This record gives sequence, C-alpha cells and structure tokens, in this order.
Amino acid sequence: MPTIKDFGGFRLFMYFGDHNPPHIHIVGVDFEAKMRLSDQSLLAGTLSGKVERQAKDYVLSNLEDLMARWYEYNDQ
Repeated sequence: MPTIKDFGGFRLFMYFGDHNPPHIHIVGVDFEAKMRLSDQSLLAGTLSGKVERQAKDYVLSNLEDLMARWYEYNDQ
C-alpha cells in the first residue's frame, strides 16, 4: 500500500490490485474514506470539510500522475 502523500494529520494511499473505479484511500487517526479520482467524490467514509478540501485539491492538482499510478499499480 504505497503512501502517495502525507499531510501530517492524514495520508493518501493506493493499494496494489485494487478494484475500480480508480480511487485513493484517505486515512487519519480516527477516520478512513475513499475518494474517486475522476470527480473527487467520496465512495466510502466521511471526512471533515478541511480534510476533504485538502484531499480534493491534491487530487485535482495531481490527477494525471495519480491516474498513471493507478494503472501502474493495477495492471489496467
């Protein structure tokens, strides 16, 4: 499970061999969620507004790289 970004209070991960749709896992001390890469919607879990904004901003700014990683990690 490679760490994509560490924000201090939470981290973004991708799993090898994960299921579609392409997404990231957002994990903090007391929360966990999954965010779709294509539209930054939450697939599972809940986040505070601040964490969700930071994660969305990161995904939007790095979407091309994140999609490339998704396909590399998931052989698609």
